Amino acid sequence: MRQILHTHLPRMWMRRTVLSCLLLPCSWAYGALVMLRKLAYRVHWLTSGHPGGLVIVVGNVLVGGAGKTPTTIALVKHLKALGLQVGVVSRGHGRTDRTVRPVQVGDAVHQVGDEPLLIQRHTGVPVWVGPSRLESARQLRHRHPDVQVIVCDDGLQHLALERDLEICLVDDRGTGNGWLLPAGPLREPWPRPADLVVHTHGQAQGPGFIARRRLGHQAVNGLGQTCELKSLTRRPVDAVAGLARPERFFSMLETEGFQLGDTHAMPDHHDFADWQPTTSGRALLCTEKDAVKLWAHQPEAWAIPLELELEPDFWQALHQLLHQHGLQLPAGLAPLSSDHGHETA
Repeated sequence: MRQILHTHLPRMWMRRTVLSCLLLPCSWAYGALVMLRKLAYRVHWLTSGHPGGLVIVVGNVLVGGAGKTPTTIALVKHLKALGLQVGVVSRGHGRTDRTVRPVQVGDAVHQVGDEPLLIQRHTGVPVWVGPSRLESARQLRHRHPDVQVIVCDDGLQHLALERDLEICLVDDRGTGNGWLLPAGPLREPWPRPADLVVHTHGQAQGPGFIARRRLGHQAVNGLGQTCELKSLTRRPVDAVAGLARPERFFSMLETEGFQLGDTHAMPDHHDFADWQPTTSGRALLCTEKDAVKLWAHQPEAWAIPLELELEPDFWQALHQLLHQHGLQLPAGLAPLSSDHGHETA
């Protein structure tokens, strides 16, 4: 059932089909609940809080991935390069407990989630997970009082966490059929205000900045071996992806010249507990996100990093926003004029 929903719902949400029309009354009810929830936070019927420092939320308005984790990693690395102390909070999808805790070297995926583990490995900054982003951020700040910026990976609709900046990601799906859940893919009405809007598929479909996703140049396996990506294109390979849109990973491989044999499309955050090692004799390629779970069953699988490159204008606009919020940036990073600092879609 999960596989059916994973495959067919996203296709339905791209068009206004008979089924989506039948679900439209449910979408109206969902939309009313979304508006009521926002009102409840605005008039303080529901409580929110700010953990201190500067809070940047990275998220999207559509169900499924739009490149939030690669964007978070790129953002954290850039902020670190500016000399800022950075931390990250995340829900930690797929965890088996509900405690608030830090991500530490050697943690298992079921303890902290696959994406937080990936962020910590790539950035080395404090990463905290928990069902409440606000409580995670407070714990992080308590343990690391020198942290100046907290980046929240996927929390645009988590209104209990007050934020200073919002980065909203849009991929090639745009807004799908334009309807709210369950008739469409929207978590909340669009357009909505955002400080920075990023189109993560390399083309702008409206106001915002462009980011391009690409494969890294080097692959690594669970045995600690590394190899250049090009060396794997000399013979056919198999591929597996447990992403919101696994076909995108397969397409990127083909664009890089890979000859794909068997491809295994898994639901997002698939745990690979039932994975049986491939027996085709071909090398198996996967994403880093999947590797932290897959390697327990097939350590020779090659993990390929997915990298995100943001255009220079995005960083300049971000610098201005940081400057407006009182953060001291290195000399020579002059902020842009105010008309570039705020993107609204």
